[in-house]
Formats: sequence, C-alpha cells, structure tokens
Amino acid sequence: MEPWEEDGPEVVKRFMYVNRKAPYGTIYALECLEVVLIAAAFDQDVSVVFADDGVFQIKKNQDTTAIGMKNFSNTYRALDDYDVEKIYVEQESLDARGLTADDLIIPVEVLNAESLSEIMAQQDVVISS
Repeated sequence: MEPWEEDGPEVVKRFMYVNRKAPYGTIYALECLEVVLIAAAFDQDVSVVFADDGVFQIKKNQDTTAIGMKNFSNTYRALDDYDVEKIYVEQESLDARGLTADDLIIPVEVLNAESLSEIMAQQDVVISS
C-alpha cells in the first residue's frame, strides 16, 4: 500500500496565518488571503491574525481608486463561508492606529499581544507575512 493510500485517520494541522503588512503596495495580503482560503477548503484548522499594519487589511470603507488597485477587502467576508471562525486582531495594533473592532469589515476577536502569543504556541504551523 502506498503512503497516500492509507486508511488511517485524517491528520488535521493547526495553521495560523499572521498578517502584518498593509493591504496594498505588495502582494502579501492578497496572497495570504488566498492561502488561508485554500487551507480551509482542505479542512485544516485555520486561524488568522491581523497585527501591525495588517489591521488595515480588514478596515471598512477602503477606497483604492487613487492607487489604481482593486479593493479586495470584501473577500475577507468569504472566511465565514470557509468556516474560518478563529479571526484575531491584536489590541495594541488597533490602539496604535486609532481603530476599534467597529472599524473592521468582519467580526473578530480582539486580544492583547500576550494572549495571541499563547494561542500561537498551540499551533502546528505559524506563517507570518
């Protein structure tokens, strides 16, 4: 029997994707979102963190007209369709940017850096962009 033909239990890994970059100007934010959706589609245990300038990825009312890029922020609403329910935002990052959870396009759990660190320690894989 080949390794890919095993009948054993399916292995589910805990993946955490940490978004630290602003939504535009690089490809990191959009590509990370795509990877999150793919991992979730394969029934992995996915959680997403927004910290530093990454909090701007999910800010309401983004207007990208001046930079000539497509606004993809509404795509974050698809996370719910993919059963990605563990979405965290670092409190200190919101505070430093004058934002609150009400300024965000999707529901999130706001946690301080220490609490996020504890959750990160429980993951099998942490990918930061």
